[in-house]
Amino acid sequence: MESSSVITPEDVLESLMNDGTIDAIRLKIINQLKGNEELKNTTIKMVEQSKVLNTPGAEKQTKRELFDALRQELETSVLEKASKSVWDLILDNGGLGKEISETVERVFCRLSGREAPLFPPDIVTLIEKEKERIKGSEESKGKEKENENEHSDSTSKKRKFDQMNSEEGAEEVASRSSNPPAMLNDSSKIP
Repeated sequence: MESSSVITPEDVLESLMNDGTIDAIRLKIINQLKGNEELKNTTIKMVEQSKVLNTPGAEKQTKRELFDALRQELETSVLEKASKSVWDLILDNGGLGKEISETVERVFCRLSGREAPLFPPDIVTLIEKEKERIKGSEESKGKEKENENEHSDSTSKKRKFDQMNSEEGAEEVASRSSNPPAMLNDSSKIP
């Protein structure tokens, strides 16, 4: 039974928000960020190297003053790193990103009256394998081209300007260009 109305992304989002799915996904992202040791270590290093904490007299400030100053100094850079980590999670085809895609597809199918999944796992797997094969063949073509360029450079008879300049010497080249052209002798003058 297909519905006659068009299902928009906003319809899917509203459904995900109303049934608590967005909150559940948000909680999973937060828990995975909390477990991200690389993000923790980077943040700790940033705090340890902070100008605020390493300024003389910092020990006399209140915790609140230090926290506010640290936030002002580090908030943007820490949030940028956290944001990158979140996008890595969301776009991960094997973990949370896959779960998000499947959930959105399932809700879309339910709202539109279609049967899930729209893209069976075998097709998705085949598409991903084909993308990897194409990417691999492009990389190997790039390597072949690099090898050709390296080989052609070593067998080429042409010299680059820098090579000529270094072989002949900069002074010799300069003196040649400053000499006036030779005068034609009288016998070669045109009447």
